[in-house]
Amino acid sequence: MADEARLVPGSDAPVEDKLIFLQGNMVSFASQYNLPVIEVSLVVSKYLRILTESLEGLAKLHRETIPENILRSRPLEAIPITPNLSDFPLETLLDRVDKDRMDILDTILRTTINKTELPFSHAISLLREWEGIVRAQLSRATSPGHLFSPVELPDGF
Repeated sequence: MADEARLVPGSDAPVEDKLIFLQGNMVSFASQYNLPVIEVSLVVSKYLRILTESLEGLAKLHRETIPENILRSRPLEAIPITPNLSDFPLETLLDRVDKDRMDILDTILRTTINKTELPFSHAISLLREWEGIVRAQLSRATSPGHLFSPVELPDGF
């Protein structure tokens, strides 16, 4: 356990090291456990909402503005087939997600951001990358089963 603590970048480490550490842990966990795209989506969207609201509150307090690319999702490229999402039984889908796996991903995000004191704007930028990948994969889903396919991360991500 002491060896693991030394691997976590300290609060005084460069932001790049903190981002690489967070990204590496997220990619490793998602790959090792074949995390379904729906589970990654739910956790990433939760953190984007929490971090964005906190950042907006601080910006408002200090009369600052936040760039739109941090506040808003990136637009998706046009998708030729648009599934009818009303055909997907939302309650059934949410009952089938693995809450324990999601809790682990949640813990990876929370503890890394807090322990390394990663600035929210940088954490949001990283999560926007994940959001783009997840949204693109979700937009191609034509059945509920596709939502439980492992998240497809590009090589070198």
